[in-house]
Amino acid sequence: MNPLATLQKKPTPPRIDTTSHAPQRDKRESRPGLLADKGSPAVRPPAAAHLSDEQVAELCKELDTIKSDILKKRGTEDAKYIRRVIRLQRYLEVLGRGALILDGKNKAVWVAATAALASAKIIENMEIGHNVLHGQWDWMRDPDIHSTTWQWDFATPARSWQHTHNDLHHRWTNVLGKDKDVGFNLLRMDPAQEWKPVNLLNPVFNMVLAPFFEWGIAIYDLEIDLYLDGTKPKEVFMDDLKAFAKSGVSQIAKDFVVTPGLALATGAHKEAFLGTATANLIRNLWAHSVIFCGHFPDGTETFTDEMVDGEARGDWYIRQMLGSSNISGSKFLHFMTGNLSHQVEHHLFPDLPSSRYGEIAPKVKEICERYGLPYNTGPLYKQVGSAWGKVFRLALP
Repeated sequence: MNPLATLQKKPTPPRIDTTSHAPQRDKRESRPGLLADKGSPAVRPPAAAHLSDEQVAELCKELDTIKSDILKKRGTEDAKYIRRVIRLQRYLEVLGRGALILDGKNKAVWVAATAALASAKIIENMEIGHNVLHGQWDWMRDPDIHSTTWQWDFATPARSWQHTHNDLHHRWTNVLGKDKDVGFNLLRMDPAQEWKPVNLLNPVFNMVLAPFFEWGIAIYDLEIDLYLDGTKPKEVFMDDLKAFAKSGVSQIAKDFVVTPGLALATGAHKEAFLGTATANLIRNLWAHSVIFCGHFPDGTETFTDEMVDGEARGDWYIRQMLGSSNISGSKFLHFMTGNLSHQVEHHLFPDLPSSRYGEIAPKVKEICERYGLPYNTGPLYKQVGSAWGKVFRLALP
């Protein structure tokens, strides 16, 4: 947070809807407006095929009530929470970088400083950046904590990520051919995806992707495939490419030039370089693990065009629940995942404050049980192992 924020009066950002129902910046995948309250898809997913239209409409009302209850309670305590988290993240980053610069040659200091910097990067990406860019804190009307102004500590530009993640992934969650997060254009992650000889390298691709995850996501967000096949306008692609170059250079300069450069004064430049590189590696491995737990463990479902054709809001809710997976664990684990350990609740309500997901998770689970729908959850080791198992399994035809 800008320390001068209290002294400078900044213009309040415009109200821009960045949720999964928001209008998109181009018309390639447009589905304007909110979904209807009534209706049904051409084909309901097998796990929900036993539900009647009336039952789905009732389920929709119950989930709407959960959301409206949180919106009524949302207020000062929530605002204090996110500001407290941002202060913590800034303290950890300053502490980590400062210690690497001043005393990086001391092994104990190096370990502590690198851990602090890695924690700062994880918190910034997961609990702050991801959720601010979803618009979860736009209601505060704080220009420093807003989805239209936030610049995160990640190689991919915020606006490019909002398009592929908020606009496309959350709108078309796990719909094959529409949600390209199913494999990120790199991996075969569903049996319905056509097998090609290159898929034999599934495990190799994922092993390379994990330590360089932020760069993999940045390249994915460019949508090079769409540009090459002519469905992404050249001017949009060039704008994204320029933003990527600017963001990438900024990341490299901050971690691998400025911090080690300042450490030249103490002779700890090599240790500072190694510390920032290690912090980035830890953040990338953690983020990769958490993200892969969201939709890839066994039990999560994918969907066809028929299953979303005519989909009303109740069936949209059901698709989010069937296509997402949670991670069980402590409050600390939930915090360090940015509450994406509550992936089911996040996909139901992507614009609610992340700190509220743990509160509503038991209610969502109870609704799933009552309507006979699966609620996929498990400890971190199990979900990570299941996702990696799918990577290896689907390398073969």
